[in-house]
Amino acid sequence: MPNNTTDTIMQSPILYIPHGGGPLPLFDHPGHKELVVFLKTFASRIRRPSAILVISAHWEEARPTLTSSARPGMLYDYGGFPEEAYHLDYPAPGSPLCAESIRMLLEDRGFSPGLDPNRDYYHGLFVPLMLMYPDARIPCLQLSLLKSLDPAEHLALGRALIPLREQNVLVIGSGMSYHNMGTFFSPGSQAANERCEAFDNWLVRTVTDPGLSGKEREERLQNWQTAPHGRYCHPREEHLLPLHVCYGMAAARTPQASHVFNGKVMGKRVSAFLWQDAAD
Repeated sequence: MPNNTTDTIMQSPILYIPHGGGPLPLFDHPGHKELVVFLKTFASRIRRPSAILVISAHWEEARPTLTSSARPGMLYDYGGFPEEAYHLDYPAPGSPLCAESIRMLLEDRGFSPGLDPNRDYYHGLFVPLMLMYPDARIPCLQLSLLKSLDPAEHLALGRALIPLREQNVLVIGSGMSYHNMGTFFSPGSQAANERCEAFDNWLVRTVTDPGLSGKEREERLQNWQTAPHGRYCHPREEHLLPLHVCYGMAAARTPQASHVFNGKVMGKRVSAFLWQDAAD
């Protein structure tokens, strides 16, 4: 019997964001001004979620792994910043119940997921959420990437999470659409900027162009290394793959993303994308 549930229930939005350089967005860093404005104002554009699941660019496991602590601590996974950067606090609760529910969801779809009760909030979660939801009252979880860094596996991981869209869970792919670390410290490099722009244009077209079919989008994402300067812009792809998980979730219902941010972080153009129902 056909299931018409997705025709009547508003689907939760899915968001892919650049999370910036370590804690810098929280310290009035001039290279993050545009990103900070975007993050501070974005939450008002969507309904308040019941929980937030962050796909982590800084956590890789052999199998998809979820944080499962009721009260995660803080993981200051950066170095060389002012002392106050190591005293930031985001006391949002975790949700062991939600973690177990997602674990079962992934298991039902062929994965062998794990739970980690000791993993704390990393900067890709607490930095953007301190700007987006400063009240820290929404339960938060993190989901690891897979060590394989296989684009197809991360698209499949997203497809396994589709039922979350009916549960008012905001899924955030937290990474960077450009992540050649060395070039962030030479913002005036014309060649680097041109390569960044070319890849960004390719990525924007891939996820927002209404003329592309779902098959074409997926093929482009699976073969991202063939994009203009793909490997230059992502010498290692861990900051791009959260987008693949987001698209895997979105493709069945809202495959075309909105380009909700296109600004500069430390001199390099980066993008954020939102998948949501038209009426949301």
